Amino acid sequence: MPFSGFLSTYYGIQVEEKIWLDGKEGYRNGNNYYFTTSIDNKEMVYLEQASLAYYLIDNHLEHTSVPIPNLQGEWFTPYHDHNYMVIKVQEMKHDDRNPDGIVLANFHQIGARYQYQPREISSYGAWKSLWIDKLTVFEAKMEEEANQNPCAYYRLLMDVFPYVIGISENAIQYMNESEAETRFHESDQGTITFNRYKNQLRNPILWTDNLMYDHPARDIAEYIRYSLVRRDNQNNIITFLNDYQSVRPLSIFSLRLIYGRLLYPVHFYDLINRGFLGENVDSLYVELKELLGKQNQYEEAVRQFFERLGIDPEASNIPVLHWL
Repeated sequence: MPFSGFLSTYYGIQVEEKIWLDGKEGYRNGNNYYFTTSIDNKEMVYLEQASLAYYLIDNHLEHTSVPIPNLQGEWFTPYHDHNYMVIKVQEMKHDDRNPDGIVLANFHQIGARYQYQPREISSYGAWKSLWIDKLTVFEAKMEEEANQNPCAYYRLLMDVFPYVIGISENAIQYMNESEAETRFHESDQGTITFNRYKNQLRNPILWTDNLMYDHPARDIAEYIRYSLVRRDNQNNIITFLNDYQSVRPLSIFSLRLIYGRLLYPVHFYDLINRGFLGENVDSLYVELKELLGKQNQYEEAVRQFFERLGIDPEASNIPVLHWL
């Protein structure tokens, strides 16, 4: 049975045509679009993300995708030895002429009013322990994968990984010290965030499976990381931060979290994880070489982070890493 039949049988939805939207295959029925997603994680993860999505819809982010129940009122539908959810998109995003920083700050303002802290999709207050766990798991997995796949990509990765370990440990230590920072305010409370924010608020659809709950510094740091890896003009990053702060001023604690998260090499871990998931190692080798070629410039930008914001770290009693 094709998925059009699946939608008809289990959801009572008669589709008119197959479509591609935002890089995903789906089906149209009138002005509504439907997508199926296989359940590969804990069911509670999807339910918590669904709760965030319906909250965003209620707060005028109508372009958020939301899961819908089947004809039996259940969120998950077994089909061919897999469980599936159906995601509905009712409206596309219209152009928002506000700058990127204001768009993200407004989103965080809405998310901060969400009244429940999720359990499965929240990283709020847990970065240090999550980073330690990731480092431990990746270190063990790396050796196993390299032994099983003796190729140029894993040889290069084994050469690079001691560096990744070193900067990870520095970031973890910095986060450990930052937890004692007392200069924080109401904007440091948890909010709805993205797993990796790459300006998704500009996209026509907000996909439910991108949503998390965390400190707003997560999205700010990942936007900056994405810009640095793409080698965007660094003045645009300062403009982004200034625009953000015109809506939600950042505390010293927030700035330290942003800096600490930029120290942690998330961009390397994400690439390495794609190899663990079976992506082509030849293309990953090229990508890793490119990433390494950009790393000196990335480190220099992180080193200048506070100064470019007009903040003297020493005068403001903000510790920084001097080896950068």
